[in-house]
Amino acid sequence: MPTTTAERPNPLHLLIAFGSGGILTLMVLLNGQLGFYGTPLFSSWTAHGTGTLAAALMIAVLYRWRRPGTPEAPAEKAPLWAYLGGIAGAVTVMLTSTTVNSSLALSGTLALGLAGQVVFSLSADHWGLFGLPKRRPGARDLAALGLIVAGSALIILFGRAAA
Repeated sequence: MPTTTAERPNPLHLLIAFGSGGILTLMVLLNGQLGFYGTPLFSSWTAHGTGTLAAALMIAVLYRWRRPGTPEAPAEKAPLWAYLGGIAGAVTVMLTSTTVNSSLALSGTLALGLAGQVVFSLSADHWGLFGLPKRRPGARDLAALGLIVAGSALIILFGRAAA
């Protein structure tokens, strides 16, 4: 049982996590609809074009409201792997747009996405990818992974039987 404030989860952080999960689900659904009525490539271009316009607008607003005399942030070069995020995001949108419209449907797509994220995060911890400290996955990590994979299998294999 947590005893210090540092160990207790912040309710705001939990709310933000659940909210972002809900928004992610909504985006996968909307991208799937765009992929259904258009193509997965159209879905990806639409999602990333909208994000680019929103980011440009936000940068313009923040630049306009910057206080005079505020120093510019020092420009540091990003590592080369940081530029691969856009490619991975575009491919992810195309794949999810395709799988949402397959027999996996929305719940199967999200279940496999969650399982993949957990496997990748445990791998990143284990090998210390992206500058993370190396950490060997413990029994709780592997048990959580097993439950997620089992739940994903139930959703994918038996989800249609209940409908």
